[in-house]
Amino acid sequence: GTFGVSHGLIVLSTFFENVEVDGKNQVLQFTPKDHSDMLVACLWSHWTDPTGVEPDLLSFAAITDDPEPEVAAAGHDRTIINIKPEHVDAWLNPNGDLQRMYAIFDDKQHPFYEHQLERAA
Repeated sequence: GTFGVSHGLIVLSTFFENVEVDGKNQVLQFTPKDHSDMLVACLWSHWTDPTGVEPDLLSFAAITDDPEPEVAAAGHDRTIINIKPEHVDAWLNPNGDLQRMYAIFDDKQHPFYEHQLERAA
């Protein structure tokens, strides 16, 4: 796996999530109330086709956790992990120390996420 090995960071000012309201999909935009940038923990992977036919594939995924209360109240079931600036170096250089990585998650930032309807789908 990539956890504890291939870590990345995405800097975001806002993020979008799909929620269902009255049986209809809606897209909500979430932004920290203080308008601070979010340092979102992610994992990345580099796949190479063993036959050499297909091009290499680079991919990443943001890591999520249980939702912050205001995100749950808006109808979504998870929130991205927004790490603190003092943990960036350790996160990007994990050296396989999984307990240290989980401790970063436990000490994540908890801004209040304001939301607005981006669009009804």
